[in-house]
Amino acid sequence: MGNFASVDTGALIDKSNLIFYAKTDAHNIVPLPIVGFIKEYVNQNKFGMIQVMQEAPINGSLDTIGFLVDTAVHFKSLLAYVEHRYYGESIPFGEETFKNASTLGYFNSAQVITNYAEIIIDIKKTFQAENAPVIVIGGSYGGMLASWLRLKYPHIALGALASSAPVLYFDDITPQDGFYSIVSKGFREASETCYQTIRKSWEEIDEVASKPDGLSELSERFNTCK
Repeated sequence: MGNFASVDTGALIDKSNLIFYAKTDAHNIVPLPIVGFIKEYVNQNKFGMIQVMQEAPINGSLDTIGFLVDTAVHFKSLLAYVEHRYYGESIPFGEETFKNASTLGYFNSAQVITNYAEIIIDIKKTFQAENAPVIVIGGSYGGMLASWLRLKYPHIALGALASSAPVLYFDDITPQDGFYSIVSKGFREASETCYQTIRKSWEEIDEVASKPDGLSELSERFNTCK
């Protein structure tokens, strides 16, 4: 099912391209190419980590995610970065992808974590490491996906590391102002003066915004994007 670059499992793998062709939906045969990278040390296929990418394409230097690289080297594990469907090059319907509800209907988290689960299985088969434990890792929305993957497919992911992931940030579960309260608490613990200054600034901004041409003035002062 997958189409992976050939690698030596005893050596350092340096950003070997990975392309996995999944179904857009369980009942839809339109192929969905999902791109990513496989990187770092593989030691007898004993351990693997999957970086669950969030709502952004895979681009730039992945080495900036230092924790993952350092951990992969320490455990001599395989480290794979997998792109989120409908981002970057992981597009199922070409130019038609974002034009109507019928093609956008497959753009949801349930489909995403199913993709990740299938890809993990395929990677393990490719490296002949069916019994190797896998940890899925993500931050923010990516952390939510990692958590949900672990919950839905516990036989595929041994564990999930979710960094700054609002897993329970939904109506009737978490207060709607929960995020703002946590951010405010962080600033206040660092500096009461800083907290009070930022807090008062919102009143000033609201006052200016309420005046004629106030929004234009704010845009000019803060040099906002147009």
